[in-house]
Amino acid sequence: MDLDRSLARGLLRLALGLNLLLHGLVRVPVLAKFADGMTREFTATVLPGSLVHAFAVCLPFVEAIIGALLVIGLWQRAVLAAGMLLMTALVVGTALLQHWDVLTQQMLYIFLYATLLATRSWDRWSFDAR
Repeated sequence: MDLDRSLARGLLRLALGLNLLLHGLVRVPVLAKFADGMTREFTATVLPGSLVHAFAVCLPFVEAIIGALLVIGLWQRAVLAAGMLLMTALVVGTALLQHWDVLTQQMLYIFLYATLLATRSWDRWSFDAR
């Protein structure tokens, strides 16, 4: 049973890490277009355009870093907490846009981060393995 838990956790960490890593990497080549599009999308909200643009420029790099660190399993407590905080910021923006279907998906990501954080003691295959 312990091996199954460790395997399940390791594969979940790998899948979530690759998801985030690729989210970031595919946006980097089109960074200006991505940031401009996000800034336009938030013009009807209370968020200042300059803040949205700065967030959008940083987002792909933060996603890629969090994803890469999850894939290798380094500094998991801090990385998982950072991932949850990033998702919380995205939830705020999504709620302001009233995109409730997307917000539901983001809550699933938060649940996955929380699950990985709560099951760190099951980790066997990472740089942080106990």
